[in-house]
Amino acid sequence: MRAIIGIDVGGSTTKIVGFRDAENMNEETIIKPLFVRATDPLTSLYGAFGKFTDENGLTLSDIECVMVTGVGSSFLEKPIYSLPCMHSGEFECIGLGGLYLSGLDRAVVASLGTGTALVYSERGHAPQYLGGTGVGGGTLLGLSKKLLGTDSIEDIEALAKEGNIENIDLFVGDMTRKDLAGVSSRLTASNFGKLSSFATNGDIALGLFNMVYETVAMMAIFASRSFGVSDIVLTGNLTKAAPARSIFKALSDYFDINFMIPEHSRFATVIGAALSYKDACRG
Repeated sequence: MRAIIGIDVGGSTTKIVGFRDAENMNEETIIKPLFVRATDPLTSLYGAFGKFTDENGLTLSDIECVMVTGVGSSFLEKPIYSLPCMHSGEFECIGLGGLYLSGLDRAVVASLGTGTALVYSERGHAPQYLGGTGVGGGTLLGLSKKLLGTDSIEDIEALAKEGNIENIDLFVGDMTRKDLAGVSSRLTASNFGKLSSFATNGDIALGLFNMVYETVAMMAIFASRSFGVSDIVLTGNLTKAAPARSIFKALSDYFDINFMIPEHSRFATVIGAALSYKDACRG
């Protein structure tokens, strides 16, 4: 059986993955995902495709179909090198990819990209788009550019390592001497609500990460309660930033929720695109 290729086309980045066997799309047949940047969607797409096939020894005759998704996929108006191409809905791909990477049967899947999308996904059922928030990686980069003079995620991460959140956020414990039933004193009462005049760039960088992640976390928690699930799978580029695991771990403990950041989390959507081939064929 020939390979299935999935491509997730963003505005200037493209992710690509493959499965060597369309009938057995599992961990044993997956081809390592690839991430590339370019100045426009089509350049990014063709650059990713060429690099991916070359690095993995794939010829055009080895490929059965290319599944494309993402906001930039609308620019693709013809087959890629005459290969059969099918478009797959981004929210469906988020749900499929999140369950595949987590190994769960059902979960809320959050895709942390420029903004954040929330999807409820359950095996055997079509993923359900729940909505989302405009708070995401774009928020982090935009505010950082204004406040810190950089929109490089690597620079923001490096600054955040030296940050102290005590100089930025107002906690519940800062507002009362009494314990509030069911509320930890360490929960944030107001992001940037205690911004100190002595706050360093590192403090601000950590505060920005904390504000974005806490906003996403609470949206996802509210969604999970609606479906009676305690598992939330975190996917997308922003899940790989250094502060993500510690911040979501603390929120997991506070709210008794299982936040998961699986391996290859930033490739969940493109993996879902490849997996959607089976459903597309059935349709």
